[in-house]
Parts: sequence; structure tokens; C-alpha cells
Amino acid sequence: MLMDDVKEVLISQDEITQRCKELGEEISRDYKDTVPIIVGLLKGSVPFMAELIKYITIDVELEFMAVSSYSGTESMGDVRILKDLDRSIKDRDVLVVEDIVDTGNTLLKVKDLLYSKGASSVEVVSLLDKPSRRTVEIEAKYVGFTIPNEFVIGFGLDFNQKYRNLPFVGILKEECYR
Repeated sequence: MLMDDVKEVLISQDEITQRCKELGEEISRDYKDTVPIIVGLLKGSVPFMAELIKYITIDVELEFMAVSSYSGTESMGDVRILKDLDRSIKDRDVLVVEDIVDTGNTLLKVKDLLYSKGASSVEVVSLLDKPSRRTVEIEAKYVGFTIPNEFVIGFGLDFNQKYRNLPFVGILKEECYR
């Protein structure tokens, strides 16, 4: 059972839902005069993005990118684009949806890439922020929860592709990855 590997539930499903409602309202206000392209970073952002967009009350367009920088529990720093956007974003406002801002390397590379493709603005909404691990200067404009330096799983976050389907964010027991 997946639950056997969870040391502690850090953020409940109800807390995530409530925070998505608040973020959706804020994003709707901030982008009321435009139709932003919301870009989900696969695979981790999918549950968060699906929950968040339910509460965005303006027109939006959806896109996805797949990027990779992790091996096991560590960010490798070398960000690879596995799936690029399917359309032009020239002169468009882009909102990147991320599961977690950790070192910041992935987001920095993605933001640079989106600006090089002609985006007029690029902002980030992240379910989680782990500022203690940051190695580059980058911040998400919209943050669900700031968390301590723990290895978290659930609600899209994984360890070797497992645990993404947990309906909450939990801390993985150390014996599962040591």
C-alpha cells in the first residue's frame, strides 16, 4: 500500500482544494484583461493544474511541456526539454504551472526558453515552494504552500514515478529512498 511509505501527511486534500480556490481567484483577477496560456510542466503539475483551473473564472488556453532535471531524490541541474510547446506563444502572457520550486534550475531554464520564444510575460504558479533548496534566484508569483526541506510525494509529486496519485502531499519515509 502506498500509505505505508508515508511518514506524515504534510498538506491535506482539503487544504489543497481551498488553496487552489484562492489561487484561482487571484489569477482570475490578475489576468482579467487577457487570455493567458497556462503551461503545465509534465508530469508533476497535472493534479495541481487540474484542480487549479476549476477555480479560474476567465478564458485560458492550456499547453504542456515536459522537462526533466531529477534522478531519484536529487535535482541534477541539467534541465532537458523532453516535450516542447505545440504552438507559438509570441506576444502572449504565459503562466507556468509547476508542482514544486526546489533548486529553481528547471524554472529558470523554462522561463528563459519561453521568453526566447517571444512570450510577453512569464509568471509561475507552484503548488509547493522549498526555498531552503534554492540554488538560483527565482520565485513563483503564486505559491500554494511553503514547505520545509523534506522529500515530499503525492498530488503529482513522485519518487521514481510512484506516489503521484496520492490525494495529499506527504513526507516519504527515509527508508524508501536511502
